[in-house]
Amino acid sequence: MEIVSDPNASKRKHFISLVLKYAKPGSGSSIQFLNQRTWTYPVTNLSRIIKQAPYAIVGGVATRLYMPERMTLDLDILVKAEDAKLVYQDLVNSNSHKIGDLSIPGSQWELADGTSLDVLEGTASWVATAIQNPNYAPDGSPVIDLNYLILMKLIAGRSQDLADVSRMLGGATDLQLYQIKELIVQFLPSSVEDLESLIMLGKLELQ
Repeated sequence: MEIVSDPNASKRKHFISLVLKYAKPGSGSSIQFLNQRTWTYPVTNLSRIIKQAPYAIVGGVATRLYMPERMTLDLDILVKAEDAKLVYQDLVNSNSHKIGDLSIPGSQWELADGTSLDVLEGTASWVATAIQNPNYAPDGSPVIDLNYLILMKLIAGRSQDLADVSRMLGGATDLQLYQIKELIVQFLPSSVEDLESLIMLGKLELQ
């Protein structure tokens, strides 16, 4: 069993403990709003650019399928590390410009239309499965499944990521929660207790 490195575990626990300290039922948003799943803001159709390798949209844009949409047009995609050269070749062929390397394996690009694109190079064993089994946005774009999006955001551990996780978990079905827990136990067991707290916070927001 492959266990993913969890360098942000202590920071994540500290953040959650602070939120739990002040959390109260309700968020000020209506249940109708919290249940919205929209794709209002158009994003670049990457299928016209990236043709040689599969990918899945991750990050803020991906959350649109699982929680109320928030304004973000920057794109993040996950590719298998061994496919990265093919993806970069497609980007160059489409007149995209490389901005630089990321602090994690991957790079940032500016597309011909001005869109910012982060390409994340995944090496974990689950990456291929996640890319091969996406959900699809209204415009046909492949979007990473909720299970793997939760896993990625827990690993990233930033405050916005954890806020996204809590809200997405609050709107998840019992079956989805079961599948998420199974995945986290397998790949990021150090965050199982944190996951339960984030589920509780997400459900609390809906009360």
